Amino acid sequence: MAARVLACTACHGKEGRATPSGYFPRIAGKPAGYLYHQLINFRDGRRSYPQMSYLLEHLTDDYLREMAAYFAALDLPYAPPAATSAARALLERGQQLVRHGDASQKIPACAQCHGDALTGVAPFVPGLLGLSRDYVSSQLGAWQAGQRRAQSPDCMARIARQMAPGDVHAVATWLAAQVVPEQGKPAAEFKGKLPIPCGGVAAPAEAGSAR
Repeated sequence: MAARVLACTACHGKEGRATPSGYFPRIAGKPAGYLYHQLINFRDGRRSYPQMSYLLEHLTDDYLREMAAYFAALDLPYAPPAATSAARALLERGQQLVRHGDASQKIPACAQCHGDALTGVAPFVPGLLGLSRDYVSSQLGAWQAGQRRAQSPDCMARIARQMAPGDVHAVATWLAAQVVPEQGKPAAEFKGKLPIPCGGVAAPAEAGSAR
């Protein structure tokens, strides 16, 4: 499989560790279900990036599962976060949204779905750490603009559209400044109830029925 995914690592970096610019995100060690869903989303048009769509358009579901499993199994160290000169108030706002959300804007805490350590929850929810500020900002912006979509109900599109531009910047800046704990390994399960339904992600009581 390592030889067959060279087209992936050409953009996502050696062994899927990400590129120095951070525009192409790390895929090594991400939950297998999450990676599989993203491959499906690119192939089937819910996510738009011509190079990805071209590479995946003729690949079967089973082949995409193999690719996802390969990258999910890679256990590689994360690079330290880039230094930030962001204002303290911006970082505090980002931390508030990530850890506690903002009920007045109907924004749940990122940690409610992405795990207390923000390293994701197996098998379908990705970690938020180890990503660049620009990448996180661009993905939230893509959900706001309808350029990135997921299986219905698209919880991230709903959340992103509640966020002001300043809040997107705050969340992305704070996340990018954090050290990745626990080798970035996703949690085995959710600790509590999900704040809203999310397509392709089973609620804690329904974990056995996820697809």
